[in-house]
Amino acid sequence: MSIFGNILNKIFHRNQPAQAPRPAPQAAPTPTTPTTAAAPAPATSASVDVEAVLTELATQKGGGGNWRTSIVDLLKLLDLDSSLQARAALGQELGVHAGADGSAEQNIALQKAVWAKLAENGGHVPATLRD
Repeated sequence: MSIFGNILNKIFHRNQPAQAPRPAPQAAPTPTTPTTAAAPAPATSASVDVEAVLTELATQKGGGGNWRTSIVDLLKLLDLDSSLQARAALGQELGVHAGADGSAEQNIALQKAVWAKLAENGGHVPATLRD
């Protein structure tokens, strides 16, 4: 999976079990058996409050560093590789070509690109994070 795909998965599917249990097979309804309404659809990515998920995760981990403005701290908070090589690969993946690999300029651009991409994929990312 791509680095951004891992970020997306860790945020958007944070509170979902790794593998949902399969329901037990049921007999087909007979003409005299009333049918039940379909179960509600699972929450979509549009309902994911990115800041709330990350704030909760940071609280559980005892802080989370400066994940709001640091791509390194964000990756660490999500238990992802934050190495220079991983950030360079993330930059390639997201089309970020600002500054030299590992520079403050590149890291800031990566952070902004991640927030923008999360919003593009339906996450609620407040302007305070995107600015």
